[in-house]
Amino acid sequence: MDENRLSGLITPAELEQAIQSGLIDTVMIAFCDMQGRLMGKRLTGEFYLRNVQSKGTHFCTYLLGTDMEMNTPSGYEQMNWESGYGDWLASPDWSTLRVIPWLEKTAMVLCDVADEKAGSPIGIAPRNILKKQMLRAEQKGFRLMMASELEFYLFKESYENIHDKGYQHMQTSGHYNEDYNLLQGTRNEPLYRKIRNHMNAAGIPIESTKGEAAVGQHEINMLYADALTSADRHVMLKHGVKEICMQHEHAVTFMAKPHNGWTGSSGHIHISLWDLQGEQNLFYDAAEQPYGMSQTMKYFLGGILACTRDFSLFFAPNVNSYKRFAPDSWAPVHIVWSHDNRTSGLRIVGDQQSLRIENRIPGADMNPYLAYSAMIAAGLYGIENGIEPTAEWKGNAYTMKGLPRVPASLYEAMELWKESPIVRSALGDQVTDHYYNMAKVEQQALNTFVTDWERARYFEQI
Repeated sequence: MDENRLSGLITPAELEQAIQSGLIDTVMIAFCDMQGRLMGKRLTGEFYLRNVQSKGTHFCTYLLGTDMEMNTPSGYEQMNWESGYGDWLASPDWSTLRVIPWLEKTAMVLCDVADEKAGSPIGIAPRNILKKQMLRAEQKGFRLMMASELEFYLFKESYENIHDKGYQHMQTSGHYNEDYNLLQGTRNEPLYRKIRNHMNAAGIPIESTKGEAAVGQHEINMLYADALTSADRHVMLKHGVKEICMQHEHAVTFMAKPHNGWTGSSGHIHISLWDLQGEQNLFYDAAEQPYGMSQTMKYFLGGILACTRDFSLFFAPNVNSYKRFAPDSWAPVHIVWSHDNRTSGLRIVGDQQSLRIENRIPGADMNPYLAYSAMIAAGLYGIENGIEPTAEWKGNAYTMKGLPRVPASLYEAMELWKESPIVRSALGDQVTDHYYNMAKVEQQALNTFVTDWERARYFEQI
């Protein structure tokens, strides 16, 4: 095999040949957990060829029932001590097989989670949740095209150093607001260039990177693709950026709000509906007003507007997520739509074949499979029920009262989720209850924790 060709997406046959020739010696088998992290195993090339190539690998069921710290909380029906925490199968999706250029002689394949004995997909697994919503759309004649924009903070110190300091006095990689500022961006360009080039070489096409609206904050934009491909790219990009930064004694965070005095990090989602052949953007109709928005697009937008509060757990999944939503912060607080207006939760951008909805509500901390699923489910609900969008919002959406608002806390989002017949109908009882328990575990962890802020505020004064 030509070593120069060994990059990006490859076939299983090419991987086998690369292992036999010594170009690849490690294969990562990976799947996405509830929190949006890649879990899995690193296999030697020899073991992969002998035991895993045909079916995948096993993992403990608890990996889809943990909290952020990998504890095993109660309340999950499908994984608990009574059931003994058995195994599920990580079944490779060979269309995702690729060489990882920032790791020596390494390939990775993303997996779906399955019950090996029954041969059926595990419904609570994030990638399977998205595939179910994509199938619903396909049955209506729609192909979903999507893309993510991710903002993050870069630090001039390692994760270990930040941890040892108790996450205090973190040294951001910059010293002034670098939004679109090429000079400030130059300071970190050697690292950002590596990220862009490594991602492109891995088959994760990058459009651009740019400075964002705070010290040390940056943004990276990926090329659009079908929904599953874009979600796969999203989760691999976040994982890969962290690995690349680790190799250069830097750290990066995709937290929605890393510090109360910093601008939050967004995770904007772009979406449009196409015909099944991928030839025609069904959001565009030249005869329709406003902006050439077809009736299909209006109904889809109407569904998102009507259902965002119900689905907020998938857009903003943890307690920190809700601290990003603040007036005049570049993060929306009201669930309204506008054309090219960054104060609204939903922004209409593009024209003709590029006409699309930009959802500005999710943060960079979202799990892409879940956030994409929520947006698709909400949009399909709008189409199924003929929901017209509210009137376009003109002006500053931050200043107005009485508009539908993003939930103010995880607790509020939990209750909306739990009581929503729309969520339960779209996702099913099992998924609805499983992710409600995830949120409950997260909320309870916060409720019992005493913060430095509380000690400073109350220690002497009360």
